[in-house]
Amino acid sequence: MLTIYGVYRSRASRNYWMAGELGLSFASVPVIQARRVDDPAAADAPLNTQSPDFLSVNPTGLIPCIDDGGFVMTESLAINLYLARKHGGPLSGQTLTEEAEMLQWTMWAATEVEPHAVKIVLTMDAKAAESEQGRLAIRGAVKALKKSFRRLDQHLAASGHVVGGRFTVADLNLAEVFRYAMSQPQLFEEAPHVKAWLAACQARPAFKAMMAARLAEPE
Repeated sequence: MLTIYGVYRSRASRNYWMAGELGLSFASVPVIQARRVDDPAAADAPLNTQSPDFLSVNPTGLIPCIDDGGFVMTESLAINLYLARKHGGPLSGQTLTEEAEMLQWTMWAATEVEPHAVKIVLTMDAKAAESEQGRLAIRGAVKALKKSFRRLDQHLAASGHVVGGRFTVADLNLAEVFRYAMSQPQLFEEAPHVKAWLAACQARPAFKAMMAARLAEPE
């Protein structure tokens, strides 16, 4: 049995979506981020990333992580690559070259896109978007993201997908990273292929099921 640790309102959303795409049965352990709890160490605190029970599973104290039949793994994007490789099918790489491309694009998204996109999310979550500091942070992140949006837009022009001309784990991983920038529509208006691709990814039943569970959780 696959166990996914982490609330849906976290990067665990990527793994819940992937499990849905693969049709996997899984157990969900809703570990919440300690920063969202008034006193993470309190006796009545919900299971969180500083709880001893969770730290015994993942000493890094980060979500998500999985336990797949005794194999414990962290890092959401890497988890998805592992699940795709293990379970096969069209979401996985069908050749060594495809696997390499999926890894390449995933690492590109993690290093070149996510750090800037997360700044936007954190600024919005802190209700600071209208402050001078918040506007500067978002403006800087948007400026930094334009190059990556152009690159992906040009790449998607050929087939509408990241690898292999079909929906794969690479699309899923990148879609979850690019989702963080959705509050900035100008980025997507300037990259129409990215805009259409993300809409298609988010129209998939497994994404909708994941997002419904995410929205059902308390903020």
